[in-house]
Amino acid sequence: MIDHVIKTIEKFNMLSDGDSVAVALSGGADSVCLLLSLVEISRKLNISVSALHVNHCLRGIESDNDEIFCHKLCQKLGIPIISQKFDVSGYAQKNKLSIEQAARNIRYDFFKEHTENIKLATAHNANDNAETVIFNLARGTGIKGISGIPPVRDNIIRPLIEITRDEIESFLSVKGQDFVTDKTNLTDDYTRNKIRHHVIPTLLSVNSSLFKTMTNTSENFRTDNDFLEEFSQTTFEQCMTSEGLCGLEKFHTAVRHRCISKFLELNNIEISHRRISDIDDICLGGGKINICKDTYIISENNKLYIKHTVTHNLPCDVSYPLKSGITEFKGKNVIISFKSINERKADTIVIDADCIKNNAVIRNRRPGDKIKINGNSFTSSVKKLFNSRFEKDERDSICFIADDEGPLFIENIGIAGRAAITECTKNIMEISIHCV
Repeated sequence: MIDHVIKTIEKFNMLSDGDSVAVALSGGADSVCLLLSLVEISRKLNISVSALHVNHCLRGIESDNDEIFCHKLCQKLGIPIISQKFDVSGYAQKNKLSIEQAARNIRYDFFKEHTENIKLATAHNANDNAETVIFNLARGTGIKGISGIPPVRDNIIRPLIEITRDEIESFLSVKGQDFVTDKTNLTDDYTRNKIRHHVIPTLLSVNSSLFKTMTNTSENFRTDNDFLEEFSQTTFEQCMTSEGLCGLEKFHTAVRHRCISKFLELNNIEISHRRISDIDDICLGGGKINICKDTYIISENNKLYIKHTVTHNLPCDVSYPLKSGITEFKGKNVIISFKSINERKADTIVIDADCIKNNAVIRNRRPGDKIKINGNSFTSSVKKLFNSRFEKDERDSICFIADDEGPLFIENIGIAGRAAITECTKNIMEISIHCV
């Protein structure tokens, strides 16, 4: 296995002579294998190795024991280690994130703080890559998602990316090296665990070489994606002028979509598949799209550009940050509470809290609002919904909960399909509205 690790490092140019590399060490089999492998080859590659450990404080004494294990292992190997405890649950609640996402954010912020000018090695392996590809496919993805976990990203390297979990455990068995087991990985509480425990075994029964096949497939997609990115960047630079994007309609759909994405990013406009598709439609046929309030993207004379119109907020425009507790809104009390799906109450309006994007607010209607009501196969104009359901004098007092992608909930109409509860939902937001 060591030879395979060295080949992977050389194949993706992960390390150079004299490099320092910090291993993200959890104490699990994968990260312990990574640490031992890099220590074993450190002299041959002339690299220095250290370790970083994050105690997420999610499993009480078990989390503390993992931290102790990592310190003892590094002491035995003569490797320096830095560890730190974090309140992941509190961070998740405060920032309205799932536990998984909160833990990831904390880990990588910690790693970034301690890996300035050095490499960070993470223990992602071939199994992890396969699970990531399946997870991305299930959620919806493009070529980048099918490309899986990149072997190298910025200063992050993944020397085990072509090694299977069976090879890792066999390596540790031969070495007589123990490791810790996170019991949460043995349950189906997290989406990735369901893929690991149920989907992967089924696919292995179809193709016993699944991990090798998916590793090769991911590499092929990465190669294609790199080419498209490079070509699209060149196209974008050629088409981008002081007046906007010119001549984009001449190029293939895949290139246009990527250039539109770059155009939105350049102008600090949130990117989504639907928005790119809508802009591509007017790019070919002309027209305009209202992005938000006074901002429009216009396509005319083979030119795509942004136009800001001068508007003034009307007295009826109301917006408050979304938060737990009671918010007074147009003569009503809007009561919001965040909790686990297991704490759900009957007869309450509920949405999946982990689907909420940035800058969520409680507000009234806005021009251009659209919503795909849960259960519908089509997107509706809020203006048309209001015209058919509400009198003119009550339309501005209807409560919306919205994020950067648009309405999540509209009072007396329903919730957006993207925020609906599913079997994968872990955290929810309950909504109740009462007249003052």
